[in-house]
Amino acid sequence: MRQTMNENWKFVKYAENMSEAVGAAGEYVDLPHTWNAADGQDGGNDYYRGICWYVKELGNIVKSGDEEIYLEIPGAAMIGEVYLNGEKLYRHEGGYSLFRVNLTEKLQEKNVIAVSVDNRDNTVCYPQKADFTFYGGLYRGVNLLRVPREHFALDYCGTPGIKVTAETDPETKTARTVVEVWTAGAPKTVTISVTGQADKVAAVTENYAKAIFEMEDVRLWDGLNDPYLYEAKAVMENGETVQARFGCRKFEIDPQKGFLLNGRSYPLRGVSRHQDMAGVGNALTIEDHRRDMEIIREIGANTLRLAHYQHAQEFYDLCDENGLVVWAEIPYITMHMKDGRANTLSQMEELVVQNYNHPCICCWGLSNEITAASAVNEDLLENHRQLNELCHRLDPTRPTTMANVFMLEIDSPILEIPDVNSYNLYFGWYLGDLEQNEEFFDEYHEKYPNRAIGFSEYGADANPQYQSASPEKGDYTESYQAVYHEHMLNMIEERPWLWATHVWNMFDFAADGRDEGGKHGENQKGLVTMDRKLKKDAFYLYKAAWNREDAFVHLCGKRYADRTENVTEIKVYSNQPEVTLFVDGRKYETKTGRTVFAFHLPISGEHQIEARYGEVSDVMEIRKVEEENPAYRMKKEKTVSNWFDADSYDESCYSVFDKFSELQKNPEAAAVMMRLMEQGAKSRGDVAESVTGNPALIRMMGRMTVESLLNQAGADEENIKQVNRILQGIKKA
Repeated sequence: MRQTMNENWKFVKYAENMSEAVGAAGEYVDLPHTWNAADGQDGGNDYYRGICWYVKELGNIVKSGDEEIYLEIPGAAMIGEVYLNGEKLYRHEGGYSLFRVNLTEKLQEKNVIAVSVDNRDNTVCYPQKADFTFYGGLYRGVNLLRVPREHFALDYCGTPGIKVTAETDPETKTARTVVEVWTAGAPKTVTISVTGQADKVAAVTENYAKAIFEMEDVRLWDGLNDPYLYEAKAVMENGETVQARFGCRKFEIDPQKGFLLNGRSYPLRGVSRHQDMAGVGNALTIEDHRRDMEIIREIGANTLRLAHYQHAQEFYDLCDENGLVVWAEIPYITMHMKDGRANTLSQMEELVVQNYNHPCICCWGLSNEITAASAVNEDLLENHRQLNELCHRLDPTRPTTMANVFMLEIDSPILEIPDVNSYNLYFGWYLGDLEQNEEFFDEYHEKYPNRAIGFSEYGADANPQYQSASPEKGDYTESYQAVYHEHMLNMIEERPWLWATHVWNMFDFAADGRDEGGKHGENQKGLVTMDRKLKKDAFYLYKAAWNREDAFVHLCGKRYADRTENVTEIKVYSNQPEVTLFVDGRKYETKTGRTVFAFHLPISGEHQIEARYGEVSDVMEIRKVEEENPAYRMKKEKTVSNWFDADSYDESCYSVFDKFSELQKNPEAAAVMMRLMEQGAKSRGDVAESVTGNPALIRMMGRMTVESLLNQAGADEENIKQVNRILQGIKKA
């Protein structure tokens, strides 16, 4: 029996030890709870990272002689220690996986539970360097479990106690389904059943039992089309029961054909998700998870990359039920730690063991951008080899993958370790041009035709307040984000061999180290704002491309009401084949096409614009103005110090028109550029700061001029002039 214990915990933010925490007055809270809901989202990179305490008086737990009592904690971020009546019983390192503590032998007439939770910086527990807030807390609640002495296993890696493997042949619609169970207390037999099959009584040997079911005419788990779920159940003679849902499906990944579901082409096209929201941090309720799923279903995605850690079981369940194909991964991210190998292995073991039965999961992610701030050395490679071997030993049915940072050379030996690979590319946002995304993947696919490659991250930050008729890379406008994703959508659709593509990100999320684009503490690459209240224009682009069920038209630029141009572009996204534009109630023009419909309209005064197809329509109002609305542009800091007075150009000296690689040859000029990189990285958080010296990044920047790099970083004209004056003071050799 599982009993929730989420009400009335005493939260103590500062205490030297367990005794002090138990005796402190504290603040009473209900779970789920994080202490970083506010300061983890407001910028400054100063959110509280320390040890906090949760204390609860359980009183007398009445139990029969053969009962066992467990405390179950689905998530304690990042390191949790459990005390009962002053005695430490358990320590768990890893903030995203479930663990249990057997309390049975330590219970007294009166009982006090104290849980310390630690999200401090350390060198052994991942994550430690990443572009998101490391919330601390008991953010998924707490349960008390009562089980008889003979019960299904609870002690190994948060196991569900049951494992279901359905080897499915989609052509014959048959499945060989193996149900395995692990027990405690040495029962003699268990009765195992599967939906629609005759029950089987299995003998228990050394606390293990198994039954095999040859299933015919199976109903396939078929992604969005029909995510049908079966149930396996095991029952002991004492009535103790464990069950798991599963799906009969077949996943394949082919270097040329991409992803296949049940033997047919099924390109995975979707988004990534972080588990946090504005105002509540990562302390999400089931209602929050369901709302996220509704938005993901609306956009029409068929895959999710659940980054960068194990997510809540409730959300994996929703993915099973809704037919989303999932990439699941551990928080082995950005920076390899020489003392962290054991933690990567334990977090991976928990991820696989706890989530094996979910039919939605297609692969296990070994790491994310791990070479961004770490060299590809033998220690890093061996860590990945051990993770890869562990995944294959625990789960021979699923491939392993990695999300590789864009600076990683495509001939790196680390790419040979996982079964399939993906890359995180940000050409057209952080640096470079949009076309370099095509160039990168085409080069990779041509050089390695027998390797499957995917697109695990791509995106551009957008503050919906910022708008432009001529959007540019780095301006943080909603307008540029839309243009960026139009390009990326076309690029992806032309390359069906990309086995999976994931927009970064479905929702804006907290990254307390960021201070950019008019927001503090947020990564704004989401297609939806962090509070889930506003869907950016780019959201509707993907809805038009992926959601073929819900007819709609969407007018872009609703927040761009004040327009200075004489002829303005009116852009419409729709999943319909034709769109008609009406201006001030009169038909203006009809266009046929797919996904994106662009109209060019002379304007004067105020206008009501309507886009229509059949019964669906969308309306907005715009007005012609003489001066640009200053609220539509990001405010740029002006430089106050001027090291050089002259703006004259001396070709014998360096300038902003020189390529970055040329400046690297001169120690003085290289030092100037390194300082600029470090200053620019500060606004983008810890990860950006940690990668500034990455040799591959330096090489990639080498072919760009200093002027283009500064423009892309959002520098204003005066700032660029100042840099030019500095460089003009350095003679070329």
